[in-house]
Amino acid sequence: MIFLSLFLEASSQLYKQKADELNLADSKYWKILLHVENGVSQIDDERFFLSKSGKVDAKSELYATIDALLNEKVFDDNATACRFPARAAWLQEELREIKLPEVTCNEYDKIISRLDPKSVTLVFPSAHINSPASMFGHTFLRINSEYDSKLLSYAVNYAADANPNKENGVIFAIKGLFGGYFGKYSLLPYYDKLKEYRDSEQRDIWEYDLNLTEEETLKMVRHIWELNDTQSYYYFFTENCSYNMLWFLEAARPSIDLRKYFTYQVIPLESVHAANSENIITKSSYRPSKRTLLLKYEELLDKRYISLPFLLIDSKITPISIVEDAKIESQQKKYILESSIELLEYNFSKSKITKEAYLQLFHSLSIARASLGLGEKIEIKTPANPLQSHQAIRAMIGAGVKEGKTVGYLGLRSAYHSLEDSNYGFLRGTQIEFLNIELSYSQDKIDLEDATILSIVSLAQRSYFFENLSWRTKFGWDRDSLDSNANFMGTVGVGFSWGNELGYSYIMADPLFYVDDGFKSAIGGSIGFVIDKYSFMSTKMELTRRYYDVGEAQNLFGVAQSFRLSKNMQLRVDYDFKQRDDRAKERQERSLKCYFNYYF
Repeated sequence: MIFLSLFLEASSQLYKQKADELNLADSKYWKILLHVENGVSQIDDERFFLSKSGKVDAKSELYATIDALLNEKVFDDNATACRFPARAAWLQEELREIKLPEVTCNEYDKIISRLDPKSVTLVFPSAHINSPASMFGHTFLRINSEYDSKLLSYAVNYAADANPNKENGVIFAIKGLFGGYFGKYSLLPYYDKLKEYRDSEQRDIWEYDLNLTEEETLKMVRHIWELNDTQSYYYFFTENCSYNMLWFLEAARPSIDLRKYFTYQVIPLESVHAANSENIITKSSYRPSKRTLLLKYEELLDKRYISLPFLLIDSKITPISIVEDAKIESQQKKYILESSIELLEYNFSKSKITKEAYLQLFHSLSIARASLGLGEKIEIKTPANPLQSHQAIRAMIGAGVKEGKTVGYLGLRSAYHSLEDSNYGFLRGTQIEFLNIELSYSQDKIDLEDATILSIVSLAQRSYFFENLSWRTKFGWDRDSLDSNANFMGTVGVGFSWGNELGYSYIMADPLFYVDDGFKSAIGGSIGFVIDKYSFMSTKMELTRRYYDVGEAQNLFGVAQSFRLSKNMQLRVDYDFKQRDDRAKERQERSLKCYFNYYF
């Protein structure tokens, strides 16, 4: 035993020396396996490290890994080689002479057998129209097997270990911003993730097939296994769902560098742009959400029958009554029953109906629909690919005329999208702007025009199937109050929106406050129109009437005409009219501006 111990110690020292000669502790791949950024691992779970100083010392973790692999104490699923198969495989590749003890990894082998990893797809569920936590979208990975049906594949996901539907929205946002939750990795059947995002959360799904080889896919899966049950702090803007998927992709192919595209924020759609920039996307596919499908049925159903799906799922009429109604055309009967099934499934996903009632009604609706035979296939037009949308950061330069004076403008926005930007590839009626700064220059003077901390808009168009509320909020400095100064303001408003192929309209009620020489409040009412039928241009108009607590009233009117020059370039012309009341002197302010926007 003493001889064996001395032999293993000598072997360990020999391989550590070779590792030093190859500078493995500073190698890119070792840092990828440890998730090291700026010398510190971003994994916050001590169980992930074999060395007490492994989080901050990559070399000590490498030495501890070599020691543990050569000196296995157990040879089952708890063996080091079973817990860290990616580390073991990499060291065997780099230190070719190293001979590791044989171990039996039953659980790991079962996972590999179940996944049968052959290739990888990057999945992007688009924004959720009425959820602030999901308006940036989401990304996760799908591990594809040899099965033709991708529904039988598995999804790798990372998310905050919290339920935003059961927590106060403000508290959820604050904790998400400052690492108040642990992030959790999960491996689930892909069809479960589809039900969650596409059906329950009404989010269209985009799938981007990657050109990773089978060997690279296996390398990624090995690393995913190493993070099983580990925890790290979740940060909404940085170490989030998308960021952790980038580590996995780099573990599969270390020659790519996806994280270099990000500094202080990682937006899910931007990670798709990064993958495209690294030339690893080969194919795009689209899966419409339950909401998109129901809206299509709403177009196809004759207006006389639009209420029948609701009557069917409320059991106020029977499916057989639809089948036997001679006044209803055959194809309309099929649409009625098909849309009823879709609406029933949607309500069940929202827990609006019990499982027993759902199964019974689903059975009767399906039998009735089957009795009518084949019908026309529902064709849903594929929307603009988010891959072709503009990127998040916007730089702006412009010039214009205000009150007869020539003015120059400079601006920078850190994220993400506004209603005035081209909505090509974005969800219609949504806006998230974070840290938007706009400066003006006139007569040798620089002024602050706008400093938006956060602005969110969700104009969810109402329909017969979906009677959504619209809402918007903004906090920051602007020049829309009674005087012409840049005052701090905040508002949270609600309203309604309606739309068609040409565009959409909305009405909003916006209580607000602002601070100049004191605290003032107001209530505003707005009506707006957005024409967005054409991909190369859009027009936005809004008229607002505000009533202030000081007894004054104010009219605001704005028009923005935008032209999409290319994916990341836009020309925009704005006209603004504002009623002012400076020191009891009423006046009208008009401005005309022309901007060039560049997105990166």
